[in-house]
Amino acid sequence: MRFSARPAALRVLPTLAATALAALLTACGSGINLDEPIEGPVWRLAQLGEEAIAPGSDAQLQFDRANARVTGSGGCNRITGSYTRTGSALRIGQIAATRMACADPVRGATEAQFLAVLQGTTSYRLAPGRLILLDAGGRTVATLSSGR
Repeated sequence: MRFSARPAALRVLPTLAATALAALLTACGSGINLDEPIEGPVWRLAQLGEEAIAPGSDAQLQFDRANARVTGSGGCNRITGSYTRTGSALRIGQIAATRMACADPVRGATEAQFLAVLQGTTSYRLAPGRLILLDAGGRTVATLSSGR
């Protein structure tokens, strides 16, 4: 029988290094790149859940880091609210909206659904040119495009 002369800590080191590398690679696959913040671009609504939004919709958001505010349009009305972002967590505070009537009932229904989705957003993912909003279950509730 042969015994290792190496201290126990040195025998565990390769295992720890492999575990750390696996965790790092898993995080890289999350789609979140904090070097590419959500603040700045105008994000146009492209999809609600699984349903594509018709071209020409005015629904859009813009995040302002300096003031921790989100502004934009629900499609008919101007909207504004607060938000917090920590890592991939995203919480949008109470949304205030103008009270313009939507001439198109479909557009009005889309706006109502969009505002509800914003209030239920708990996290996000970034993909090239896209901001994907997720609910508490990790399901995609909306996809926005930066148009870049």
